[in-house]
Parts: sequence; structure tokens; C-alpha cells
Amino acid sequence: MTTDAQKLSERLLTALIGATELFTVELGRELGLYAALRDRPSGPAELAKNAGIDERYAREWLEQQAAAGFLTVDGDEFALAGGAAEVLLDEGGPGEFTVGLGLVFPRVVEAFRTGAGISYAEYGQHIRHGIAAFNRPMFEQLLTTEWLPALPEVETRLRAAPGARVLDLGCGAGQSSVALARAYPAITVRGIDLDEASITEARAAAATAGVADRVTFTLGDAARIDGEYDLVTIFEALHDMGDPVGVLRAVRPRLAPGGSVFIGDERVADEFTAPADEIERLQYAFSVLHCLPATRAEDPVIANGTILRASTLLAWARTAGYENSEVLDIPNDFWRFYRLR
Repeated sequence: MTTDAQKLSERLLTALIGATELFTVELGRELGLYAALRDRPSGPAELAKNAGIDERYAREWLEQQAAAGFLTVDGDEFALAGGAAEVLLDEGGPGEFTVGLGLVFPRVVEAFRTGAGISYAEYGQHIRHGIAAFNRPMFEQLLTTEWLPALPEVETRLRAAPGARVLDLGCGAGQSSVALARAYPAITVRGIDLDEASITEARAAAATAGVADRVTFTLGDAARIDGEYDLVTIFEALHDMGDPVGVLRAVRPRLAPGGSVFIGDERVADEFTAPADEIERLQYAFSVLHCLPATRAEDPVIANGTILRASTLLAWARTAGYENSEVLDIPNDFWRFYRLR
């Protein structure tokens, strides 16, 4: 085997180790095994009893998790490793996303052969929850503390009375909408999404957060909207829309005087390069396995995929009639931000 072939083989082996470990992490989540270990170390028999699983499987999983470094072991008792509770007890994440991609993979193979699409709903709850878990920390920790404060006049309007009206397009499970309402007590937020299951979860999230009186969710097409809004947000959704120019064009007359469109979408390179960095590799993999098939299911005008470059988005904005479009200087490893007026 040549040196290059050896390096590639080793890289694929490393990827296999990571992928299989993600499946075992999701096994721990779905069976409540991490939750059972949260309060006290346990051996196989105790874990099996507390979690309601078979003892032999419990031992194998515990040993595998310790071998992977997710658990520590002292004699016959296993405990969550440092930082594990914070990461592994959270809902969803890379493991759930990986399982979701695995479940739908035969459909992706078929789609490549036929040119058909796979609707977002068909990707199921693992993908839905995986995306939500990936984005939740950014919405909870950065949206109203770093991103919007970078636009002082927009944030001033959000804090003013009477309360601003916000439209959150492609709201998904509603985390961005809820975060906005919690940070700005005077505003009202309307979230719109095409996925019925996401809308159901979004309404439940607003109720749990105590903001359902100011946050509403509508199942519908982002290109068919009504009302007038001081701020329209689109977070990691424009690249998935089958008619992004049509959506931006529909939004423009719905902006109140002085209103803005605030977009967060993938931070990718300015042009195609190969080989690419790790983030771009991840985004391309998402595009092949999820974003492009999901958009193709919409009978799209444009099937962009995950790789939404800044030049493309700004060109869409110009075509949609926006006179002022800018890339914002907001640091983030995954997203790039834009303001359209």
C-alpha cells in the first residue's frame, strides 16, 4: 500500500471509530443510561435495574464507554467522566444527527439515482432534534448577547415601547423565537415553518418558557406571509428554501419603516477549494446527505444546498430588490451574518 493510501485508510478508520462511538452515545441517551449514572456511580447490575435493560448489555456498554473515555471506572463501578454530564445529558446532538442520517441513508441512495428529493419531515425526529440541539446553545447564549447587540439601532428598537414585531422565518423548533421573546419583554414574535412536527414542538417550547402570550407559530410557506414587521430573522434556513429569492422578495414589502432582515447562515469559504478545512467538509457532508435532498423535495426554483457563499446570498438580495445588503462583522465558527434593508 502506498503512503497516500495508508494515510487515507487511517483517516477512514478514525472516522469509523468516531461514527460508531456516536451511535453508542445515542444508545445511552435513548435508553436513559447517562441519566441513570448522573447521581451515583453504578455497576452493570445496578444500571440494568435502574434503566430497565439487560445486565449483559449493560456491562458491555459500560466497558465500551469507559474505553472511549466517556465514563471512568473504579473496580466494578462506572461514573460519568468530567464534562460528560453537561454534554451527554443534553437532548440530541451529533449522535442523534448521525443516527438520523443512518436511518434515511437508503433513501438518499435512491434519490441520487432518481433525482428526487426527501422531505424534511421524512428525515424524522432524530434529524430534527439533532439540528435543534446543535443550534440551541447559540440561540440561548449568543443571539441576544452578541449577535443583535452588533446592530445597536435594531436592538434599541427591540427594547423600546411599543414593542417591536418580529418575524422568525424557518423557525424550526422555535428556539430562536423563544430566545428573542425572553430577552426582549416588549416584543411579539411570529415563527413560520413548513414542518408540522417542528411547529408543534415550538408551541410547546414557548409554553414551557412562559412566552406563549407573545410568541405564536404558524405552519406555512415563508414566501407567503402577511403583516408588518420591524425585524425579520432567518437562521440557518435560507439555504434550505426552494425559492430563496422569492422569500426575500416577499419579505421586503413586509418590513416596517426602518425595518431590517437579519440572516445567519453557513460560514463557508468565498469560493470552492479542495481540500477544504474541517468546517467546510462538515457542511458539504450535510449538504450531500440532508440539505440538498430536502430542498429537492420542494420542487425548487433553486436547490442551493448547505454551501451558501456570501456572494450568492448578496446576489439573491439584489435580485429581490434590497438596496442595502451587508455582511456583518460578527465572529462565529459556523455562521456568517447579514443585514438586508
